[in-house]
Amino acid sequence: MLFGLLPPYRSGVTADPEWVVPFVTQAEALGFESFYAVEHVVVPVGHAAAYPYSETGRMPLADDCPIPDPLDLLAFVAGHTTSLRLGTGVVVGPHHHPLVLAKRLATIDRLSGGRMTVGLGVGWMREELEATGIEFSTRGRRLDELVVAMQAVWAGGPASFHGEFFDFTDVRSEPQPVHPGGVPVHFGGHSDAAARRAGRRGAGFHPLGLDDATLAAKWALVRESADAAGRDPDTLELSVTMAVSAVDAAAVERAAAIGVHRIVCSTAAVAPQQVSDDLAALADRLGLAPRTAG
Repeated sequence: MLFGLLPPYRSGVTADPEWVVPFVTQAEALGFESFYAVEHVVVPVGHAAAYPYSETGRMPLADDCPIPDPLDLLAFVAGHTTSLRLGTGVVVGPHHHPLVLAKRLATIDRLSGGRMTVGLGVGWMREELEATGIEFSTRGRRLDELVVAMQAVWAGGPASFHGEFFDFTDVRSEPQPVHPGGVPVHFGGHSDAAARRAGRRGAGFHPLGLDDATLAAKWALVRESADAAGRDPDTLELSVTMAVSAVDAAAVERAAAIGVHRIVCSTAAVAPQQVSDDLAALADRLGLAPRTAG
């Protein structure tokens, strides 16, 4: 089992370099595998869209919570670490043009030595998508085209794509990602459509807010969809996000039985020193092997 970390966005510290640097260097030293960032381009004040992972329908972050651009944050983290994997959970794909996003991801991947994984989702907040000019009903089709177009760009050589939303002919994008096939793409979401998308086109699935039985059913659908598309299901990864307080031996055992490869531990919204103490205690509880210098 691999263990990643989601920083405590609610503490308002993720745009503070004096907080981020000690956090990621400690995480790497303790043996955590990855660091994950989230995306909200804007948060429309008083949005009516219901957050699908809360009983109240409100997302857990305040409207004025600092949410730095996830790729810029990960590029910053890459410059202060050497082995920590860099992930997004998730980038809202419909906001982005495939040529621009492919370039940004490949650049981080190349400069970090191949450490980038991008998690993509369709987005749930209608007002946020509409603020960037995206028609909410098109977000699934846009995400599908985005991924196919980026993978064409990452295939090497001149790339062309002609779709409903994006169109380009014989373009090159350099640098290319470190590994053949490009930056691994994991799909977020909790719907059957998200699971099928992960099976057909992704390197992994990263759902949120599912109980064990539902998670097992969605993972089975991912694998079935991969098999139907002529892909090897055993090459795909399943990641889940869990609160630090919920990550114990029993939870890890249940997750492993379902087929989870990675647990991204969501750190609590507390003071930075408490977060540091919690990280050390969590690493000890999970039996992580500290990394040694050099």
